Amino acid sequence: MTNPVLTIVVPCYNEEEVLPDTIHQLDELLEELLDDDLVSDKSKILFVDDGSRDRTWQIIYKQSLNNPKVRGLKLARNAGHQNALLAGLTAAGKVSDCTISIDADLQDDIDVIREFILKFREGYDIVYGVRKKRDRDTFFKRSTAQGFYKLMKKMGVDLVYNHADFRLMSKRALEELQRYEETNLFLRGIVPLLGYKTANVYYDRKERLAGETKYPLKKMLAFSFEGITSFSVTPIRMVLALGIGSFFISFLFGLYFLGLRYYGETETGWTSLITSIWMLGGLQLTAIGLVGEYIGKIYKETKRRPKFSIEVDAFNLPISRHLITDGDHDEHADIHFGTLSETN
Repeated sequence: MTNPVLTIVVPCYNEEEVLPDTIHQLDELLEELLDDDLVSDKSKILFVDDGSRDRTWQIIYKQSLNNPKVRGLKLARNAGHQNALLAGLTAAGKVSDCTISIDADLQDDIDVIREFILKFREGYDIVYGVRKKRDRDTFFKRSTAQGFYKLMKKMGVDLVYNHADFRLMSKRALEELQRYEETNLFLRGIVPLLGYKTANVYYDRKERLAGETKYPLKKMLAFSFEGITSFSVTPIRMVLALGIGSFFISFLFGLYFLGLRYYGETETGWTSLITSIWMLGGLQLTAIGLVGEYIGKIYKETKRRPKFSIEVDAFNLPISRHLITDGDHDEHADIHFGTLSETN
């Protein structure tokens, strides 16, 4: 079997604190895979700069000048983690037999990448990196994460439990992924829909080496809500069921109050009236807001805007030493990369 061309895709956003060590560790890993004759010598590490405001791109580009295995992709603006990851996978999929996606903080164990490759060589198109346990997480994060996976399962969404975006995908799996053109991107839900042969590799998650997490509580909640509303209409059905239930309860209470009025046992008062108005008003606003969320997603999908724009492609284009990166700006000397737009 010919050794596969591997590209490790690493989305980055303000990762200057961890990036030098990340590059060093992944470079050493790739060297070991080459020495063990598991991957082709054309294999690369692709760092995708998702519109960082720090020196992330400068570090990536300078490393690419000195190391032929390191390449970079600079997005014109912050497109979000999922879109940045898709940009890297799209670029890498054109020249790679398989790709592995991993976050820049390397909390996912890179030592199991060897098992990923072995599974791929056995014929698996998708290999998921799955956490063995969550004992390093806080009680709140562990409870909410597990609750999210259970909730998604009850809503009929096929997710791999305790899996994030640490996975291997073959070339044909990536080609199939690009047929899913939705703007509201939730890769953890899309990839299981591809239907190709899959395998799980289990590992223990590490502590973050430096810097701060790019997924605080607010972003985690937004990401969870995005996943739920992108893959399930169950919330709409729950609101419908709640509305029908409220109608029947109101109908029964109406009969009850008519009975009290008939027997002359009613008393005037506004407490129950105000309570019922506020309760039903809140339910109506919630229902309207939820329906509006789905309509908003439809609105985004109909516009068909590009998911990301590439400012500098240092992966598919040859590296030029005339591009000098210094400080907070890029000076383009003899070569101008321009802005490439991707719609996949």
